[in-house]
Amino acid sequence: MFRSLLVDFYRTTKIKRFMATTKAPSAGDKTYQLYSLATPNGQKIGIALEELGLEYDAHLIDISQNIQYEDWFKKLNPNSKIPVLVDRQPIGNDKQPIALFESGAILIYLADKTGKFLAPMGTHQRYTTIEWLMWQMSGIGPMFGQANHFHRAAKEDVAYAKNRYLNEAKRLLEVLDTQLNTTNAFITGNDYTIADMATFPWVRFFITSYRNKLDDNAYPNIEKWLALLEDRPQVQRGLKVCSKNA
Repeated sequence: MFRSLLVDFYRTTKIKRFMATTKAPSAGDKTYQLYSLATPNGQKIGIALEELGLEYDAHLIDISQNIQYEDWFKKLNPNSKIPVLVDRQPIGNDKQPIALFESGAILIYLADKTGKFLAPMGTHQRYTTIEWLMWQMSGIGPMFGQANHFHRAAKEDVAYAKNRYLNEAKRLLEVLDTQLNTTNAFITGNDYTIADMATFPWVRFFITSYRNKLDDNAYPNIEKWLALLEDRPQVQRGLKVCSKNA
């Protein structure tokens, strides 16, 4: 049923690149169709697509307009969150389009399909990368997001929540800084991986936004890592994918 809905979805509607929409859009002519917004979670996939050199159409989903709750989008992601990636030429014999949600799952899928930024099955490096990717998904993203919510968006000033999530964010930054001090390069070692792509947008956002609440020079290894990634042209382009200001 889902596959037939997805196929019908692509046959019946149209959208321009980077155009916000309040009704069901359709795929462009590229293999990959990205439905996203340039939040830290969305930026992960923009960076990955640029790093992998894949051709894609990017459709801006303005979550402030609740587009993610519309029926057409919920057919792609029943959890009503960005990003969503549709691959019109998926791996394997089943040639029906595949829609993927959850940024970590999308990163693993793209890495496996292209054979880049994730070590092969059965290697120690592969599981170390997935380990740190899951750490970002379960820790960095949710905790930084809650800290940001209670400091900037909550209708009530809840001191306990603000302190709890800010302190947890600082602890996670310490974990990352220690790891980067050990590897002296990227998160899982000498190789740049999807773990870096997933973690970078959130850490960049949080340190930039909350620098006045962090100790000066507390995370020297993170600062070095951020500068290394920010110098990559692919990262610079990926950060702007599905941006309202692009």
